[in-house]
Amino acid sequence: MKIATDVTHCDDLMKALAGFREYATPVVNRWGATLADRLGSGSRLLVAGNGGSAAQAQHLTAELVGRYRDDRPPFSALALHADTSSTTAIANDYGVQEIFARQVAAHGRDADVLMLLSTSGASENLLVAAKEAARLGMTVWALTGPAPNPLEGAADTALCVEAATSATVQELHLVAVHMLCESFDRTVERRLAVERRRPRVDRWADTAGRDGV
Repeated sequence: MKIATDVTHCDDLMKALAGFREYATPVVNRWGATLADRLGSGSRLLVAGNGGSAAQAQHLTAELVGRYRDDRPPFSALALHADTSSTTAIANDYGVQEIFARQVAAHGRDADVLMLLSTSGASENLLVAAKEAARLGMTVWALTGPAPNPLEGAADTALCVEAATSATVQELHLVAVHMLCESFDRTVERRLAVERRRPRVDRWADTAGRDGV
């Protein structure tokens, strides 16, 4: 008995993926290198999204705090939706549109990065968060669906995925997340390699020289 199979979803994904590498690679490579420099200097990544995009956001922070592939130091990255007590309290007291912006105001600093994920690029709570981050002098990146969209305009840099459905946009967002992690890890490894090559100063010999012993 032949079982009918709907391959439309796979076809949509393959079609969207065909041009994705060309326009996504330079963006995520820059993001990964910049993020490695920022986080390596003590800054922090804040990430937010709604629904499936929230899952993608938390996927990214897990890769940075834990590891993507090879062992390396942990880095500071927070998924803002993951603190359910804060998000529900803020939604209850200030409104749903403020759930991320208030956390950005609490945690964000001027050298930090805020990354926002949205298939529509029109989520009000993300737009308010982007505005708050800009006020603080943070860098704002956006992963969105097709351009143009409001979040693209609110971000310093946006990667707008061209795809027919929200499901396919989210799937390519995950590809972008993994590409970013690869770029991040390459930059971190280069930094660590430079540090390993630096000559180590003998503390006792240095002290002896200064004391004339």
